Amino acid sequence: MANLMTSRFAQQRYTIRRPFLTLFGRKFHVYGADGQQVLFVKHKIFSLKDEWSMFSDDSEKTALLRVKARTLMGMNIVTDVVDAATDEKVGAVRNQGLKSLFKDTWEILDDADQPKGKFSEDSNALLRRFLPFLLGHWKLEVGGVVVAKLDQNFKLFTKEFTLDLSMAAGRVDTRLVLALSMLALMREIAREAR
Repeated sequence: MANLMTSRFAQQRYTIRRPFLTLFGRKFHVYGADGQQVLFVKHKIFSLKDEWSMFSDDSEKTALLRVKARTLMGMNIVTDVVDAATDEKVGAVRNQGLKSLFKDTWEILDDADQPKGKFSEDSNALLRRFLPFLLGHWKLEVGGVVVAKLDQNFKLFTKEFTLDLSMAAGRVDTRLVLALSMLALMREIAREAR
């Protein structure tokens, strides 16, 4: 089991897929480079406080990570990512309120809640607010260096994204990047629903 857990979060490339349309919740399947499913996320549509888990598979029996906003509402909401087995804090991110209206942006926080990196939409962010069929791109920077990229791939009947961590070289916890990618994709779905 430990080896599976290690390999689950030790990959350099992940594919994230979600059905084009889902009822009663947002579902994401995360696959490793070998095509095997490594994570499953189901996010309730109607939830007052943003709180959800990342599971080992669709059965939702084994939670691996818990993601929870510290507050119910606000402009710069801090979200914690916690290891579900050990209750150890993996990391935290802060939504950049007004900036995120035009370009989704989160600060990666250190243990003292001070910014140490940034995850943001890239390229055509503002244009995508009006033309949602344009493909999305995000990047994660730590110390001014890009350490991960999340890119949407064109598919007809599913939404597919590639998360590339090949540049990370231990600069950021993969679990935090996966959770942050899910936050970005959930924000994407919320915009699509409007």
